[in-house]
Amino acid sequence: MDIHEYQAKEILTGFGVKTPRGGLAYSPEQAAYRAHEIGGEKWVVKAQIHSGARGKAGGIKLCSDEHAVFDAANEMFGKRLVTNQSGPGGKVVYRVYVEEAANIEKEFYLGLVLDRTTERIMVVASKAGGMEVEEIVRSQPASIIRAVIDPAVGLTEFQAREIAFGLDLNPSQVQQAVKIINGCYRAFRDLDATMVEINPLIVTEEGTLIALDAKMSFDDNALFRRPEIAELRDKSQEDPRETQAADRGLAYVGLEGNIGCIVNGAGLAMATMDMIKLAGGSPANFLDIGGGASPERVAKAFRLVRSDENVQAILVNIFAGINRCDWVAEGIVQALENNPVGIPVVVRLSGTHVEEGRKILAQSGLPIIRAATLSEAAERAVYAWKQNNEHDVKLAASS
Repeated sequence: MDIHEYQAKEILTGFGVKTPRGGLAYSPEQAAYRAHEIGGEKWVVKAQIHSGARGKAGGIKLCSDEHAVFDAANEMFGKRLVTNQSGPGGKVVYRVYVEEAANIEKEFYLGLVLDRTTERIMVVASKAGGMEVEEIVRSQPASIIRAVIDPAVGLTEFQAREIAFGLDLNPSQVQQAVKIINGCYRAFRDLDATMVEINPLIVTEEGTLIALDAKMSFDDNALFRRPEIAELRDKSQEDPRETQAADRGLAYVGLEGNIGCIVNGAGLAMATMDMIKLAGGSPANFLDIGGGASPERVAKAFRLVRSDENVQAILVNIFAGINRCDWVAEGIVQALENNPVGIPVVVRLSGTHVEEGRKILAQSGLPIIRAATLSEAAERAVYAWKQNNEHDVKLAASS
């Protein structure tokens, strides 16, 4: 789960990380009033969306008076910002954050992420701040500083100091950096985060280190014990299909294709999407219904996939281990009888009680296209999609 910049800053402030003074606004009038409250001569108006690279899309504006703050906020509200991280659909701006402008002398990058290879939290820092970390790795790989944190010990003082020295900070700034790095680590550890990023971490002309921007992501599986974090979720920034799936206990990622996928197991779902591509089609989603494919769960999956208007065929690929193919088949039949989908459905079953499951599908009387292998299922799903698409084109032409 991602949160907004202002929410991440509020959290990090509680862990001792210094951030600029700012205020949230839901209207241009409120934005101008926030600038008046903050005081000073210059302010930055920032669109609050779950995406980086906002500045290039017009989502960050430097303003020198309250009228300019009003105009900048007025331009942003309701605007759909498309960035290199938002996807082609972009993100709509419903709130902005107004904060005091800072006199920047230097910019750095600081991030904490879960390193899957070492199964540890890794601190990543660089003297090349203000750039996306991928760009830093490409253009200035030598500037990257890495430190792996032992979970039994935690972040040590010497590790934090080594990172600070690696950023070429002067002695008076090293202790500030150590405090910020420690604060980020404690926030990461104590709140079940999966990523904490400050980009840029700046040194002002007065020699103060400040987190000018902040991003945090959290482990969805740990939200049950972090209600204060779960409350920060902004569904307006999420794909509505993914939100609907998450609320029903399904793992779903929306894609741009035409063949809907209903699969049990993340690895099998990835393989299914690959086979669809190899067969000449394009998957419309990643959907893992998990191990328990009950009739109710299967029905939820069909409704979710069918809610995507681009879906013109559905491929169900189930490997039954602990589960049983006959139970899954009964769930598919009940789901389609109660909620006909109106498009071709291809089903491939494999595993425990597979023959009984295939028999249930064959005797159902429903127009279910059956397949024995994943390759065959993908080919039949792509063929059915093409046939259905041609039929729709002819129907539209005749009308």
